[in-house]
Amino acid sequence: MFAEVIMNSNAKALNRIFDYIVPENLENEIKVGARVIVPFGKGGKLEDGFVIHLKESSEFANREICQMNKNESLTQENITLAKLMARKYFCNLSDCIKLMLPPGTGGKNAQTRAKEKIGRFVFLKKSKPEIDFLIQTGKLKSEKHKKVVEFLSKNDGVYVPDLQQLLEISQSVLKTMEKNEWIEIVEKTIERNPFVNQKVERDKPRNLTDEQKYCFYGIAEDIEFCNFSKNLIFGVTGSGKTEIYLQLIQKVLEKRKNSDCFSTRNFTNPPNGGTIFSTFW
Repeated sequence: MFAEVIMNSNAKALNRIFDYIVPENLENEIKVGARVIVPFGKGGKLEDGFVIHLKESSEFANREICQMNKNESLTQENITLAKLMARKYFCNLSDCIKLMLPPGTGGKNAQTRAKEKIGRFVFLKKSKPEIDFLIQTGKLKSEKHKKVVEFLSKNDGVYVPDLQQLLEISQSVLKTMEKNEWIEIVEKTIERNPFVNQKVERDKPRNLTDEQKYCFYGIAEDIEFCNFSKNLIFGVTGSGKTEIYLQLIQKVLEKRKNSDCFSTRNFTNPPNGGTIFSTFW
């Protein structure tokens, strides 16, 4: 098996495909979108790259892929989108691929990339009848232990620091329960959510200006009659394009249709001589 690899580089000269042999130990794991380390150039220096295609034969491959990073793989859909962006915007394919990666992981140096945050989570290892039996027979008698199993029976898979804070228990309590195989503690990737502690209040639609209304109603008419094509709203910064988007989205949702229910129109000459908004494709 052979892989087509694009180098993780901004250099235009390297914005092309290089073929590599897929070693036997990676044949069952490698896929389009995989991030790999490959020997490159005359000196065989190890470089970072992305697999964009797999094939059964190659006239040019004479070196093997050295390593695959399983934690930073992309999907076939990511690569397809990156290729489309590179063609449309005349930029390096690797630059488009890096846009699909989590922030902080696009760099070539693996040591400086942002790492996934790993946390310890608690799960019940016994069923409810088994827990009840342990309590009845006196094997599980500590009030703190009972408090933990009662909480986990309703909220399994809790982050250890959160559990300790909520139930006001120490690490030694969990260690004892883990030793007795009443619970198990598993390391998992913590999904990062920058808005987890932010309260976002629902906003109300704002009154549109004459120019916004002209643009909004032109597109809204097409939504109403399901003329299927696309619009791009153009306007200077702060002119109110987002408000038009939001109100159009709301209209689509109310009609239970998808957001492709748009059509192409030209709004370069709105009423009253305004030229703030235009749409084109």
